[in-house]
Amino acid sequence: MKFVDEACIYIEAGRGGHGCLSFRREKYVEKGGPDGGDGGDGGSIWFIASHDLNTLVDYRYQRRYKAENGQCGAGANCTGKKGADLELYVPVGTTIIDEDTQEVMGDLTHENQRLMVARGGYHGLGNTRFKSSTNRAPRQTTRGTEGEARNLRLELKVIADAGLLGLPNAGKSTFIRTVSHAKPKVADYPFTTLIPNLGVVSVEKYQSFVVADIPGIIAGASDGAGLGLRFLKHLSRCRILLHLVDVAPYDGSDPVENAQTVIKELELFNPSLAAKERWLVLNKLDLLAETERHTVCDQIIAALNWKGPVYKISALSSTGVKPLCLDVMRFIESSKEDKEAATKEQPQLSGTG
Repeated sequence: MKFVDEACIYIEAGRGGHGCLSFRREKYVEKGGPDGGDGGDGGSIWFIASHDLNTLVDYRYQRRYKAENGQCGAGANCTGKKGADLELYVPVGTTIIDEDTQEVMGDLTHENQRLMVARGGYHGLGNTRFKSSTNRAPRQTTRGTEGEARNLRLELKVIADAGLLGLPNAGKSTFIRTVSHAKPKVADYPFTTLIPNLGVVSVEKYQSFVVADIPGIIAGASDGAGLGLRFLKHLSRCRILLHLVDVAPYDGSDPVENAQTVIKELELFNPSLAAKERWLVLNKLDLLAETERHTVCDQIIAALNWKGPVYKISALSSTGVKPLCLDVMRFIESSKEDKEAATKEQPQLSGTG
């Protein structure tokens, strides 16, 4: 199935049914009076998050969606039928944005989470509603109102705990294959990863986290080079970023310059994303002789002036991978606990009515 993480659609809620103008007419019943019923409300449009979906491809080919109109009222005080709501299913992690106002209408991050994006029109009133002691035969009705209509942009951001960041061929796909059961393509040429991949890392019993691998970033990505920065948004939900650096690039390039390129493009894309917790992971130690590994790694760390955690691994041989995963698991659990504690400390507002 083709991976699609953006789609623009037009939605329109149902129109409310019109009120009915009618009078009761039966044999032997004089001046039966008004009996026009109200119309039915128009159907609304809802988005529902589902784990059964992982792409927005369905919305790439069908761009217009309309809910059912409410039926008009009828005689004998019959109310028109309400229009059926239209429910549209999207993957968990989808953000709904109004294309015209750029307003973020909602962010669906939980299974079965619902969001109304267009309310159906209100029903019209039949002439029965307007009868009174001074107006015995009203001929007044109201028409149902139009339903809301919007141009929407759907953006899918995969939900993961940790995200992998780095140049093409930094070893991100090999890393995710080593720590999880995900099987992204691995080859000896750039851009073997064309779409984001997710893997579940089982650290200990009942302890696991989700890691996301996105296509590599190259110099000039902010200007559209390579695959650009369109997949960087998938790291925005991650609690921690793992910046993988190839310590022995096959093309002879400088690992320090490669790392600085990724950092620069990350800052150009989104400073808040660049400010996330980020650990340096020096990968492919197996390509260096044991006698020079320590020296090369220290030179890279010093040149980058890196102050955060540093891990030295070989994703291919699994060297140093387990301690890294254990520390990532501890950090994720700690950040969850901090978030829960901050939520509990928030003051509860109460009103006297």
